[in-house]
Amino acid sequence: MTFAKSERSELCDLLLSVGPAAPTLCAGWDTHDLAAHLWIRENDPVGATGIVAKPLSGLLDRRMGEVRARWDFAELVQRVRKGPARFSVFAIPGVDEGANTTEFFVHHEDVRRGGPDPRAPRTIDADVEDWMWRRLKLLARAWFRRAEVGVVLERLVCGTAAATTEPATESDTIRAVGGSPIVTVIGRPSELMIFAHGRVNTADVQLVGEPGAVQRLLDTDFAV
Repeated sequence: MTFAKSERSELCDLLLSVGPAAPTLCAGWDTHDLAAHLWIRENDPVGATGIVAKPLSGLLDRRMGEVRARWDFAELVQRVRKGPARFSVFAIPGVDEGANTTEFFVHHEDVRRGGPDPRAPRTIDADVEDWMWRRLKLLARAWFRRAEVGVVLERLVCGTAAATTEPATESDTIRAVGGSPIVTVIGRPSELMIFAHGRVNTADVQLVGEPGAVQRLLDTDFAV
């Protein structure tokens, strides 16, 4: 089973465990909203345009309301668990890993870390951490494009972001976006991925830079 598939399964298990009204890290969304979003993304091309085009976010909201009304929470989660419909682009062989590894990991953490009693970061297999690092190399520029400061990502191979680390080699860093002053974000690739998707206050990372520059990065609208 791929990581994308195991994250889908574990997220669905967690959704059923916490119920439809549990908080998430997605602003304004409870777990029922998140489940509706996941189903629309894979099965409703019209509604999904509101995910990628912010001016159409109202369309997404309407579609999410319709999905919530159509099925009860348990049935909706089961439909998410089954995966995309036969004719969905997400059903094309090979698409799942590239399109869903990050999606389901980040949303899994949105539920795990949402609310007043967030769960601790998980230990992710080394091969998955390597995959996420390669993904960050490919897409960090796009994800940090709105940053008003320079951003460097530094990989922490083990431990937590608060641990003492040796100076990074060139291969351990990614220059996400240029600019000055520079903020260096240090963490495991999985935590850097969470940070890059706007969960800046919950990602287990260390930020190194001038205080004002760090705050400007934290205030960035990532809009991933």
